[in-house]
Amino acid sequence: MATGRGLILQQHIDQQQRQSAGQILESVAPSSSTMKYSKAQPHTSQNPCLKKFQTQKAFSPKTCGKKYGRLNTGKHSSKKSSYIDSLPSEILLKIFSYLDVISLICIGSVNRNFFQLSKDNLLWYRMYCSSVFVKNSRWKSNMVVLVADKLSTFDLQEKPPGFWKTTYINSILGIRKRRINQILKSIKYNMGIPSNIEMIVKMSGLRWAITFKDASGGENVIEQVETLFTHSSLTLSWESLLWPSLGSVTKLKLQGIAPVFLDACVIPTKSGRPQRFSLIAEYDITDLKSSKIIGYDHHINVHHLHPGLLIGVWKKDYEIAFVMATLHYHQILEKSILGFPDQVYTFPPHTPILDDIDPNYGLHGYQLHVDMHNGLRTYFCGTFRNLFCKKDYIRKGFLRLTAIGINDSMKHAPLIGKVGLVWKNITFQGYIQKCFMMDVTVFDETEKPFWCLSSPVKLLASKSSETHCNFMGQTFNLNYMDQEGKVKAELVWMNETEEYYIINLVLYLSTEKVNSWFATNY
Repeated sequence: MATGRGLILQQHIDQQQRQSAGQILESVAPSSSTMKYSKAQPHTSQNPCLKKFQTQKAFSPKTCGKKYGRLNTGKHSSKKSSYIDSLPSEILLKIFSYLDVISLICIGSVNRNFFQLSKDNLLWYRMYCSSVFVKNSRWKSNMVVLVADKLSTFDLQEKPPGFWKTTYINSILGIRKRRINQILKSIKYNMGIPSNIEMIVKMSGLRWAITFKDASGGENVIEQVETLFTHSSLTLSWESLLWPSLGSVTKLKLQGIAPVFLDACVIPTKSGRPQRFSLIAEYDITDLKSSKIIGYDHHINVHHLHPGLLIGVWKKDYEIAFVMATLHYHQILEKSILGFPDQVYTFPPHTPILDDIDPNYGLHGYQLHVDMHNGLRTYFCGTFRNLFCKKDYIRKGFLRLTAIGINDSMKHAPLIGKVGLVWKNITFQGYIQKCFMMDVTVFDETEKPFWCLSSPVKLLASKSSETHCNFMGQTFNLNYMDQEGKVKAELVWMNETEEYYIINLVLYLSTEKVNSWFATNY
């Protein structure tokens, strides 16, 4: 096929060159004085070298450039279109017919003419017929092109341009959705937490990006450079030498990126693979200075934007140094794949299971799993079962569940290692003390995820000077809160072992969340 295409192009080029040469010769025909001179000296026309010299002199830019227009002198005019644009549509469509799906989609972004031609209904109808959509059809594979050729061109072209392209893409998306559902069903759970999420991410080709949007509507997309998988969440980081100016950026979008074609036989190219964006979260950063500063060092301030986004800003010039995000494993694939570029994926509503027999239904049987880490190292990992709340402990719209009590010394646990958050960009690296990531997973009595979060937190020195009899050291508090609940922890710094000890860990669940989950009325 490549030889056939080259022969067609070569014939067309030769024909164009012959036509161009004929037009120039007709427009610059010799004058009468030149003809007389040739007749007076006929012997010069017999000399091929002299004849070539006379021809070059007659067509030089100095003699006929002003009268007959500008000739090609090796300098290309900026207004002169490329040769490929002068090819007839039939030739271009013939060339396009040898392209695969990805190449045909990519070539439509070259220019406006290619975009219109790449939507040709006949091209896409043939691709549709030769794809897996007619796998169960009775047509034979070698008859697909013949049937497409016998169809009336009018029958295909009467549809609006791009009709069969849209049909093909929608069918691809339908197959993609079924493949995604198969991937989601292949997730294995261990104690309610996905255990093979790293393999699933690789199978789906999933990546993540942040998109900066300015006031004029322009967007700057930066893909992640590193992914760190932990027990119940993943940490993403972005690095760049050309960050957008914070003075011009209004919004930041965290999006998942997944390839459109999940079929193994379709190998996407890095420079032009069709991708689908799915919005996970959107942040307003017009007034970033007023946001919460969760940590700092000598060079940067680290701003925390809910949910789970960290932006490091240089103290000197107030420009971006790095961006990090932490995402809980629960429903991460649905959020990163099934959403839309400007719309978060909407999950089906939860159907509560009614229980009129148990008077304390919805107040017991909870399970809490907590991970504290910095993406590279885990400081604490613990599971607490059979948590419950009495009706007397329901106060100010929250259920109180105690995982670690102050007086229960058997449950007190240390944070192993030097606690802090490691940040880096292309040129520098730093360390934020007393700051780390916390993953919280709460399950109901049926072991279904009830409340899941992954967020950066910071240890704050307690204002109270009270000391505990069993622990001699400074006390620190850890607090997190959103619309569904709160997490409060109390830690003590042990000078002897130089480590933090968790001496109190309390979980607060919103009664509104509990009532909507269990159909109760607390």
